[in-house]
Order: sequence, then C-alpha cells, then structure tokens
Amino acid sequence: MADPAITIATLSPNDYVEHEVALAELLRDCVAAGASVNFVMPFGLDDSLAYWRDKVSPAVQTGQRDVLTAHVDGRLAGTVQLDCGTPPNQPHRADVSKLLVHPAFRRRGIARALMEALEANAGRRGRRLLTLDTATDDAEALYRSLGYQRTGIIPGYALDAAGECFLDTVIMYKTL
Repeated sequence: MADPAITIATLSPNDYVEHEVALAELLRDCVAAGASVNFVMPFGLDDSLAYWRDKVSPAVQTGQRDVLTAHVDGRLAGTVQLDCGTPPNQPHRADVSKLLVHPAFRRRGIARALMEALEANAGRRGRRLLTLDTATDDAEALYRSLGYQRTGIIPGYALDAAGECFLDTVIMYKTL
C-alpha cells in the first residue's frame, strides 16, 4: 500500500516546465543508481535536461504525453509517462515509459501509486491497452503484480546503465 504522504499529480504543460529541472535531477540520480532506462553513464544533468526538453516537452505541450509525478513531503520522489502519440490505427493504445522512483524513496509504494494513477489517466483518455518494455528485473515483478502480461523477451536488448553488459528486455501489456 502506498504511503499516505505520497501526492500524485499529472503535470499541466505549464507545471511541466516548472518541474523540468527536478525531473532531470531525478532521472540523473536513477541512472547513476543503475536504472535501465535507455541511458548509459556518464550521464549528467545537462544530458538529462536535454532528454526532458527535447524529447518529452514537445509531446506534453501538444497533449500527446502525460507526465505524472509523485511527491513526498514536497520533494519529487518519482515519475512515469503515458505516451498517447500512437499511429492513427491505434487510438485505443498508449505506451508506459520511464517509471522512475528516486533511490531514497524506493519500497514505499510510489511506483505502484504512479502506475495506478497512470492507468486511471489512460482510461479517461479512452486508452484501453497499455504496452511497455522493461529489463527482466524487479520492475517486471511490479508490473506483473499490477496485471501486466508478458508477451516475450528480447535477449541482449540494451546496455545496462554502467555500459558494461547487455540486458534482456521483456515486452508487456495490460488491457484495462
């Protein structure tokens, strides 16, 4: 169960801009702690800011992507994204991406609370099929506990955050 002190919010385009630096710090800290989320060390704040500004912000501004945040005692503790920028023949589907929880806040129900809020957003947006990919690790266990189904594994799909070895990736989905 999530800690009652956790506050989940979906950032408006204006709120998103105000949170960019905190989101960049969160991503940088998660990658430094070994999170397998597409980036390899060295990965600094400038690299992280570039991701949020160049890749995420345009989609938030056009309404194609929701960025959800979790705060604990006023501090950004986690985030997840709902990407609704799907092709015309997939208006019922969305992608889940970048579920991040700061290492100092893990094992407190934040990831679960973020995913439950993301699923509620998806439903409000008429998205009934969610897809994601993740390393075959603890994250997969969380997604399975939330009802996501494994479709398959791609061996050696991506480098780990240290850039030292290749990790397998599992593709998952959930019908809402």
